[in-house]
Amino acid sequence: MPDPKALGRESAPTTHGATVQYPRRRTHHLTGFLSFIPHTHALTHPTCNPTPTAAATRSEGNHSQLPGSVPPFPPIPTPSQRRVPDPPLIITQLLTTHIYSPPPPTPMLASGLRNVARRPGCCCCCRISPFSAFAAAAVAGTTATAGFNLSRPVSRSFVAARALQSARMASTTTSLPRIPLFEAISRHDPESTAVIHSLSGRRFKYGELLGDVRRTRNKLLDSAGKSDLNGERIAFLVENSYDYVVTLLAAFAARSIAVPLSPAFPAAELQYILNQSEASLLVSSAKFAAKAKEVLATELLSSPTQVELQKHLGGSVHEQVELDDSVADGAGMMLYTSGTTNRPKGVLLPQSVLTAQSKSLIEAWNYTPADHLLHVLPLHHIHGTVNAVLTPLLSGSTIEFMFPFNADAVWKRLAAPYVTSSGTNGTNGTNGVNGVNGTNSTNGTHKNIAKEKITFFTVVPTVYSRLLATHKLLPLDPAEPTREAVSPRNMRLAISGSAALPTPIKEAWKTLSKGNVLLERYGMTEVGMALSCGLDFADRVDGSVGWPLPGVEARLVDMDTGSVIPLGEDVDPKSGRERSGEIQLRGPTIFKEYWRNPEATAKEFVEGEDGKGKWFKTGDVAVRRPVPNAGLNAAQASWAKGDMYFIQGRKSADIIKTGGEKVSALEVERELLSLPEVAEAAVVSVPSGKWGSKVGAVVILNTDVVPHWSPMAMRRALRDRLVNYKIPQVLKVVDHIPRNAMGKINKKQLVQAVFEDQFSGDEL
Repeated sequence: MPDPKALGRESAPTTHGATVQYPRRRTHHLTGFLSFIPHTHALTHPTCNPTPTAAATRSEGNHSQLPGSVPPFPPIPTPSQRRVPDPPLIITQLLTTHIYSPPPPTPMLASGLRNVARRPGCCCCCRISPFSAFAAAAVAGTTATAGFNLSRPVSRSFVAARALQSARMASTTTSLPRIPLFEAISRHDPESTAVIHSLSGRRFKYGELLGDVRRTRNKLLDSAGKSDLNGERIAFLVENSYDYVVTLLAAFAARSIAVPLSPAFPAAELQYILNQSEASLLVSSAKFAAKAKEVLATELLSSPTQVELQKHLGGSVHEQVELDDSVADGAGMMLYTSGTTNRPKGVLLPQSVLTAQSKSLIEAWNYTPADHLLHVLPLHHIHGTVNAVLTPLLSGSTIEFMFPFNADAVWKRLAAPYVTSSGTNGTNGTNGVNGVNGTNSTNGTHKNIAKEKITFFTVVPTVYSRLLATHKLLPLDPAEPTREAVSPRNMRLAISGSAALPTPIKEAWKTLSKGNVLLERYGMTEVGMALSCGLDFADRVDGSVGWPLPGVEARLVDMDTGSVIPLGEDVDPKSGRERSGEIQLRGPTIFKEYWRNPEATAKEFVEGEDGKGKWFKTGDVAVRRPVPNAGLNAAQASWAKGDMYFIQGRKSADIIKTGGEKVSALEVERELLSLPEVAEAAVVSVPSGKWGSKVGAVVILNTDVVPHWSPMAMRRALRDRLVNYKIPQVLKVVDHIPRNAMGKINKKQLVQAVFEDQFSGDEL
């Protein structure tokens, strides 16, 4: 406790050795108030304030005083003596006085408190806290969080409330909630690389990640003016980078619901998401600050607070961030459906669901700290966030961001470890880095940056298609390093998903990559990944998405009868045809609800007959088939076994009912794309005045093979591949088929754009 007599004196030394004059009052002035705030010894601590002045060079526990003056702060306690005062003590002192600010102090005084966090060699008690932040702002003559001016008396009740709030926040702002993701990150090797920016080569280590998350979380709390954001929505516009990772995790740390936005969306779409999610904060990087302001200028139902974050440059020292036992049930992520069939819905994925999804993938796909993932996907979908960010972070892998996708740049990056500085083929060392310098001398953007080999690549079919097309144009010398880069010896896992993978693309990639067979899987926003082929090449069957992943229960429900199709009874004994059914799923990986849409949530779930929980109706149709020599990998026998699933398409858009038969649009598309005449294809239900609907094909021709194509030529080409009722009766040749960011086609919009009226299906 400071000396009350000393608090009434007229002068006291600053850290510069000068004297600040204070008004004589019987009440405590601001210096007296600060003496009750913990951590303020940073002003005079020799490590925290290394300037060699009389005040700043005092040793701990032995504070010399200038003649005729008193120290503005009490002696620094030893570590065993340090403690945070109980809030009532602070409030008691505040309630007995009005607070007056002294004249503006020297810059060092203010900065000494503002920057006490993470100074090299600084003692542990100097870590930033609401107390020291409050005190630093007070010393500077303003308190941003309080929003009042200390040049005149402040109401006692307001100051008391602020002090109580600061006390309550003390533990929550210096630690992070103990969620599995943060626990895993804290256990990873702090010197291992978490994130790389491919273009600049900047690297960010696991040891600096949680410290950056904590500081960003605290900024979010300060911006919201709250000590708790439990369950509130935080929308953010941040480029694919370490900053995105920190922002996402900071939202989790604030126990809030992260709502990642696509910077490519027009303001109207972002406006819809902000309104529907009822976001309280709109966070942006400096790059997208103008975009955020544009959205905030639209008509919003609420007024989110805009927060602009500073770019992280890396190089922070390793911090041991404490994990507390506070409940983080409100934390999670909300992604919006692609809206290919309806208005986008907010899909709420609690932290427990995200963890279950990641753990399922780690078991199935064997993510490890040795994995180096090249990330070229958008970050507002489940594929880019869970598969390629959260799961690698949970397993300690390295994520290298290269966005937006550019096929030429990707090939250069993939080849870099296998090209010497002279541009010739190099030797891959034990760490996957070229023995010379691991750089491609022809690629100026990667100059002097060592490049590790890419071991993990997960993208959509259109990316593989563009990579294959671009590879044909590469010079002969770089072609071999690129093939080596994607071979099974170096790229241990190449995955395709989010849309059906055409057989020609799968076969072409296998040839190019010296036998690396693409792994197909099935998932959606509401469930994460649900089905997957196995790691053995024998388990990567063409057209199949494999088996239910660990922790996922799956079943097929007949669309006509509503009955469950039992395993092993997938062929109708009367007709001899395969029985197709809607995929229904349940387990810990399934989403909680559609945000603010209880009707849609109730509609998409059905109660289980066994009393073990509800099943989610995916709206996707599939068949099950036994596949010889598949599902024999003993290492994955717990889940990759039995009959395999083959997706037929969306019940609402890809199952075409014509002439009493059901046709899978995806099956027909697969056959069309196997024809040399076809570059791209979409099979749709075309309105027909006579039949209700007919099978129609919208194609982009491979003009190198055929300049024109008629409906009759198409039917002749498919005659030996499909039964007659599945062959398209209508053909439209176009120059472009619109797709969303994940390669999906809105078939309802496509039909409206290409086919003129309800009689369009009666061409033949």
